[in-house]
Amino acid sequence: MRIDKVYTKGGDAGETSLIGGERVSKASARIDCYGTVDELNAVVGLLVEALGASQAGPHLIPILRRVQNELFNLGAELACGDAETRAKLPRIEQRHVDGLERDIDAVNDDLPALKSFVLPGGGWPSAYAHLARTVCRRAERLVVALAATDEIGPLDIQYLNRLSDALFVWGRWCSLKDGQPEALWDSRAT
Repeated sequence: MRIDKVYTKGGDAGETSLIGGERVSKASARIDCYGTVDELNAVVGLLVEALGASQAGPHLIPILRRVQNELFNLGAELACGDAETRAKLPRIEQRHVDGLERDIDAVNDDLPALKSFVLPGGGWPSAYAHLARTVCRRAERLVVALAATDEIGPLDIQYLNRLSDALFVWGRWCSLKDGQPEALWDSRAT
């Protein structure tokens, strides 16, 4: 793929093209979905950068780079309204969901049992993982809404659900590996 020109002026009137050529409003549900997946990918990039100085980095950075590529595949699926064209694109497959489950299991056993909700924080990598988790949950909600009115990939929602779980666990694991205390919710603290 080669991109020579960044601006095309094709979206100056508030519309854009889906993969396959269909023109839609930039305010459409499909655009909102893949735009939020793109935002999630950017936040995962922040997490990767924060992991450069973390004890969790050597383990998580390769996983997160894989996830970023999977998010591009998901974005491509969501950017295509035509089922025939979408079938020819890279897509989220069961192996991607299974991979996230293996990645969760690989670190979850190291973590102490939770007795309360975790407050986002616990060092920069953990904080970015929690931020990514919240963007992932928003993407999931938007994709669920889109699925009620339009066709999406069969595993798109499951993948986002599993990824948000992974980001939660990875955030906790970053705190543990970096020796940062986890702040827990205390309902009496207000």
